[in-house]
Amino acid sequence: MDQDSSMSLLREFKGNRKLLNAIGDETRQAIIITLMQGTWSPGMRVGEITEHTNLSRPAVSHQLKILKEAKVINVRKQGTMNFYYLDAISELKELKALIEHFIRDCKQQEGGDH
Repeated sequence: MDQDSSMSLLREFKGNRKLLNAIGDETRQAIIITLMQGTWSPGMRVGEITEHTNLSRPAVSHQLKILKEAKVINVRKQGTMNFYYLDAISELKELKALIEHFIRDCKQQEGGDH
């Protein structure tokens, strides 16, 4: 791998660090799956997520904060109510670019087509 490719891959890893951390945790994965399975519109409230994941309200709130900072979810406010929903398309596109770059470089290291 040449120096430019190494630096580019390093930048992509850094750019995806929050997302990788956020989706790498089992508790946050459970919340993501709950949001994906839900038919709730315009999203789910903390209490609903708590019921479906069997996590405490403080735990859910803490994990939602991490997911929101990583731009995996977003919140829609209606009066005093907060509804959480998945909103990760742009972040997932960056992750896809990282993975594709990583695969290309691995293939070059292996010296073949896999």
